[in-house]
Amino acid sequence: MASKEDNVEKFVKFRIGKQEFCVEMEATRELRSWAPTTALPNANEYVIGIINLRGNILPIVNLATRLGLPASAQSDRHVVIVVQNQNEQFGILVDAVSDIISVGPDDIRPVPEVTPEGAEELFKQVIVQEESIICQILLDRLLPEMDECAA
Repeated sequence: MASKEDNVEKFVKFRIGKQEFCVEMEATRELRSWAPTTALPNANEYVIGIINLRGNILPIVNLATRLGLPASAQSDRHVVIVVQNQNEQFGILVDAVSDIISVGPDDIRPVPEVTPEGAEELFKQVIVQEESIICQILLDRLLPEMDECAA
């Protein structure tokens, strides 16, 4: 018999501006403070550069820009969440990481379809906790190469 804890998923919750988002805990490799990146010429505007993380070169995505939200200037207060999606590691720049949350199936809802190319393109689902609605980021759609493979 499955226990109630078997159906619980864990997520890293973070903030961009006043909005809350999350990524799966099992996809999260580490949290890092902001450090300058090396720019990549001709990269999409939301790929702010690359970093050398213990010998691995990782692209860094400004998640605010990728989601079409106002982006603040990078500072020491920002956090880079290093994530693993399939065989690719990359970082996502966020304003702050706020919590690790445990979510049961009753708290998960589908993303409403708002437009033909709307939010459902970048969000996997929404999580409802008390008065908060937290959008789960769909990692395989954040980088351009990954987006082309998913299409």
